Amino acid sequence: MTEEQIRSLDISDMYGVLKDFHLQIEDAVRISGEVILPAIDKSSISNIIINGLGGSAIGGDFVRSAVQYELNIPVAVNRNYDLPSYATKNTLCFVSSYSGNTEETISTFKQSLERDCKIICITSGGEVSKLAESNGIPVILIPEGLQPRCALGYSFFVLYGLFQKLGFIGDKSDLTQATISSIRNLSGLYSDFGNSSNTAEIIAGKLYGKLPIVYSADILDVVNLRWRGQLSENSKVLAYGSLYPEMNHNELVGWKGNEQIMSNIAVIMLKDTDDHERNKLRMDITGEIYRKYASSVTELQAGGKSKLERIFELTYLGDWVSFYLAILNNEDPTPVKVIQHLKQKLSEN
Repeated sequence: MTEEQIRSLDISDMYGVLKDFHLQIEDAVRISGEVILPAIDKSSISNIIINGLGGSAIGGDFVRSAVQYELNIPVAVNRNYDLPSYATKNTLCFVSSYSGNTEETISTFKQSLERDCKIICITSGGEVSKLAESNGIPVILIPEGLQPRCALGYSFFVLYGLFQKLGFIGDKSDLTQATISSIRNLSGLYSDFGNSSNTAEIIAGKLYGKLPIVYSADILDVVNLRWRGQLSENSKVLAYGSLYPEMNHNELVGWKGNEQIMSNIAVIMLKDTDDHERNKLRMDITGEIYRKYASSVTELQAGGKSKLERIFELTYLGDWVSFYLAILNNEDPTPVKVIQHLKQKLSEN
């Protein structure tokens, strides 16, 4: 892989966006810190719904994962046109749309208004911003010009900062700064293509020409989802995944047949130090089963002290893997032409 090859394919410079991801996080922390919100009585909130799709929703998934063992009210990520029936005036609705024009999110925004939910919007502009301003709803503007999936620093850390500012979770400044430091260090490694120690480039080579399947326990469910999404959008390949222990009760049996197809599967196993001990054992046992059939089995585990660090270390690795696989596939990682085609067809009806 050469610099000329990357420059000729990576027209929109996703390489630069990934390399500077730690700076995006720092900016997101600044934005959330400067926000002035209207007073919200935390005791009156019975549930939180984060409304969004795609790259805007994934930040909500990361927040849900990060706060699930601290927050004592449920947090849901809603990827639909309609709000759940339980959404009421006691619901805090976050409207997350990077472009501000996501039709499903606009639909739930309007329903949130009708049900008198508490609402906070996060967007770079568009219809969401206009609708918020006309209804006196707080709107937090984030920089435009990125692909939504490349704006994870904004979609997560702004929201994460708001959860702290509103008092739903404690101060996480130390964890956030440690995560920024970790990503900054990894940036130097992963951006150094051609380096024999570049884990991201090595893994991309294993996935080249293969069908990736990502396995993890539920503690890393959002990282699992992110890997699959990035491989599909950036690398332009199908990617699948499942979670332990559920896949041991059904999907595992499928590893017996279709051996020719199995030989073209590359397994990525994401592990965490906080995985349940029984799930760790399940992964060890089933890993040996995959090795009988798959072209490769790659086990990955981050070394950060906090869950937040580890989640973002593995996520950042996956983002770089998808970038390098795009280059190997002779693809520009940024455009998602088929999604734009779909949106155009939907707008005609």
